[in-house]
Amino acid sequence: MTDQGRATVDYGAAPLGLGLTRQFAAFVADAGYDDLCEEARKAARRGVLDWIGCALAGSRHATAHTLIRTLAALNSSEAAPVLGHTLRMGLLEASMANGQMGHILDFDDTHMGGVILHASSPILPALLAVAQTRKITGRQLMIAYALGFEAGVRVGRAAPLHHPGGWHLTGTLGTIAAAVAVASVLGLDAARTTNAIALAATQAAGMQQNRGTMAKSFHAGKAASNGLLAALLAENGYDGSDEVLEGKRGFCRIYSAETDEAALLDQLGSHWEIVRNGHKPYACGVVLHPAIDAMIALGNQAGEGASVRRIELQVNPAAISITGVANPRSGLKSKFSLTYTAAVSFLDRAAGVDQFSDAGTARQDVPALASLIEVTAQEELARDQASATVWLAGGERFTHRVEHASGTADNPLSDAALHAKFTANAVPVIGAEAAARLSDAIGRLDQMQDVAELARIAA
Repeated sequence: MTDQGRATVDYGAAPLGLGLTRQFAAFVADAGYDDLCEEARKAARRGVLDWIGCALAGSRHATAHTLIRTLAALNSSEAAPVLGHTLRMGLLEASMANGQMGHILDFDDTHMGGVILHASSPILPALLAVAQTRKITGRQLMIAYALGFEAGVRVGRAAPLHHPGGWHLTGTLGTIAAAVAVASVLGLDAARTTNAIALAATQAAGMQQNRGTMAKSFHAGKAASNGLLAALLAENGYDGSDEVLEGKRGFCRIYSAETDEAALLDQLGSHWEIVRNGHKPYACGVVLHPAIDAMIALGNQAGEGASVRRIELQVNPAAISITGVANPRSGLKSKFSLTYTAAVSFLDRAAGVDQFSDAGTARQDVPALASLIEVTAQEELARDQASATVWLAGGERFTHRVEHASGTADNPLSDAALHAKFTANAVPVIGAEAAARLSDAIGRLDQMQDVAELARIAA
């Protein structure tokens, strides 16, 4: 080909020849359970337990009922159970419903290692759905789950301005994570795994504008369903670009104003991102958790019924930019209101499902206290840090600083606390006996020969 001929193809999606998507796909295709360190295996068991509990708690939310009612009218299959419900749906519909339920309460796990990603809500519903038609062992699920984390986190790091651009990462990166996880359990080779990634990336969507609405958790459900569809299509020979991540018009370049393609493969296989996953003690946006820790501590110091004169709260700038709702009028909106969250946490010494309900936002004492809170952004504070000071009417003054928020990788929930959270979420929906069986099954996940049992117990 002449130089002039070469110039005519140097545009658009012309190949770069970096091979990054293909190399990552080859790693996924070759990885197995034995590659997981014990810390990653434990993280997988903890993640499955926490997420299923969150999905069961979310199954009672009106948002879930609306989605399920809509999908049921379109559904023509009974292949997979919907958690916390007696009905079954097709694989795509069940993964969509279960994915949304896991994220509705904003109680699901969050990876904060360079991205803010709720990886489990897209990954696990897709895996549990496909497990209803293919026999999948616990070990296969665990490596697939970990590989999904690798995909979501690494692609997010490779597109560092993806989140500042307004995308909701659970919807976008979650779609790729779910596809990679399903490709793993299906045993796709490197070429078909590459296609699964391409088909997932081209379906990736989710806008931060939808925070505080039913649509936000819909992103997680769609990510699960679209990722599953991508892997199933790839299994049947459907193809896509083999440079979909790093290409000139690939995900990392069009979803982010800057790229860091090296992050896709940097230290791949030497450590596992699932180990740095965090599990929430509070049912709201994770950037609020340092403030909640601080406000609960101040509330305990001030004592019941304390008369507050004013409160100063210092947080990382992201806590303000992500949670800018001033006067929430719904439970979903309240999860993204810093002043509401700070006030209710101080008053109740808690920030659970009840505090972020529609009934919670109808209270009069919360906005009254919120009006006394002055929030300032401090660049030197990390996203898991906060500091707060309260002045009482009697002149007393209390201060508390949070170095690492509860539930983050540097201050993780204990196994006992995680189990207590699961029990509180699961028992009201499926009863104590089924919750205990489910917890026991997840505890021996490495030995399970058919993980379809998990969804059956939780249905």
